[in-house]
Amino acid sequence: MKRTLHAAGALLTAGGLLATAACGGSSGKASDGKTTVTLMTWESNATNQLIDKALAGFHDPDITVKRIDTPNGNYGDKLASLTQAKKLPDLFWCGNDTELQYTGQGLLTDWSGKLSGSGGFTAGSFSPTAIKNWKTPDGKIGGVPSLLNTYGIWYDSDAFKAAGVPVPKAGWTWDEMYAAADKLHKKGAKYGLVADALTNLDAPFSLSLYSQSAGGQPFTDSVNQPTKVTADASFTEGVGKLVAGIKSGAVAPPGYDVSNAQSLFAAGQVPMLWSGQWLAAGFLTDKPKIKYGFAPLPQVDKPATLYDAVGICTPSYTKNADATYKVLSYLDSTVWTKVLPDSPVAVPAYTGAQDAYFNALGKAGLTTVASTVKADLDAPLTSGVRFTTQWASQSNDQITAYWPDILEGKKPLSDLQTMTDKINDVIKSNG
Repeated sequence: MKRTLHAAGALLTAGGLLATAACGGSSGKASDGKTTVTLMTWESNATNQLIDKALAGFHDPDITVKRIDTPNGNYGDKLASLTQAKKLPDLFWCGNDTELQYTGQGLLTDWSGKLSGSGGFTAGSFSPTAIKNWKTPDGKIGGVPSLLNTYGIWYDSDAFKAAGVPVPKAGWTWDEMYAAADKLHKKGAKYGLVADALTNLDAPFSLSLYSQSAGGQPFTDSVNQPTKVTADASFTEGVGKLVAGIKSGAVAPPGYDVSNAQSLFAAGQVPMLWSGQWLAAGFLTDKPKIKYGFAPLPQVDKPATLYDAVGICTPSYTKNADATYKVLSYLDSTVWTKVLPDSPVAVPAYTGAQDAYFNALGKAGLTTVASTVKADLDAPLTSGVRFTTQWASQSNDQITAYWPDILEGKKPLSDLQTMTDKINDVIKSNG
């Protein structure tokens, strides 16, 4: 599971990259007459070993599956290089934004025809939100969603008890979250809440949950094909409360180094951490010194959450689409059922494989994680985590120019309108 979808590691050396690219390429006939389907993931060595073990159960007399080793931290750079060289493997891990952009450019195989057919591996067998957002405006699907990211608040139960604050639970409010953060801060925590999702480039999408839950307008009408962004009264109110939390020291400010936030949380130094379900797998391996839980994101009136799915894509030049699709089907429908019991990093987008994830959480005693992930899957209001468009960086430039200064009180809340006006100009110029 990709922990941070924006991250792309350091550049590979030219020699190493060329050598790796040469061993990739698309499926073709091996010397034994079998079709070789190549696969590239961004997973850790431990997870890749579990995937290899699970793939050993794939039995087709005419197909051999070969996984290409990929340094986890350099995945983004390697993907870009293989794309340019037209040496992408038949199956490669990808984010929603990559899938939509590559499909729109004609770089990926369109699976919409196969997914619309009958049988156990069709569009209807996936989480509805996930499959919907993997379709381009003209209905093409250049990959399939694989794992779903869900989001919530990790909390230190002991710290809450010491501060005399009830632990978070489904239905708690934004006001309760900020009040708890303030009490935890006053009790000795440097910051009661660390939430870079509220202060980084994706922050306006996270704050969209406040306005949506309050009955207002979402920040954008679509992350895939937006026509406008909006900062209405509800959105502005939500930002104002965040500004107050940062000013009081209850909430970590923009620029706070979150690279070791997970470790600080596990060590009892961060009492509340806005993050995703993927931390659970790490906590099972490196057990925190604290008693912890995972709660749904706060709400105003109605539950609202973020959605995000990673998946598996196929280049348009794959030599044997049928063989590749067979392996793809096995990966999504079967491999995760064998991998997740040992590494419950995320819930599968393929609904038939979800029990394996929840059973693993139950076995590990992670009941709050299971209940929060289920609540996220059932939330009536959702927002994408970021624009998936090719011009997203232009929007990010405007967010960078305004958002941090607004949160730190260097610019007035009224500049939210200026920021949205400039982003709308970007949307119009790229329409």
